[in-house]
Amino acid sequence: MTREEIIEQVNSLLAEEFEVESSAFEPEANVKETLSLDSLSLVDLVAIIQHTYKVKIPVADLKQIQTFNDLYNYIESHLPA
Repeated sequence: MTREEIIEQVNSLLAEEFEVESSAFEPEANVKETLSLDSLSLVDLVAIIQHTYKVKIPVADLKQIQTFNDLYNYIESHLPA
């Protein structure tokens, strides 16, 4: 899966789940602010990513994911081979 495919798919999934226009997903935009995430919806976000990409996101790693670019990078670097 290419980075462009990851970005397109992630944006589509998140736009649908959180009812936000995907045009708001700038690479350097803050994920929590853009999606208006509280702690419960953050769990939903993690569940969607883990289910879709078979990527585990430990709490310690979650704290490092601030921007959409961070999220794309994380998924890309942790995809199963």
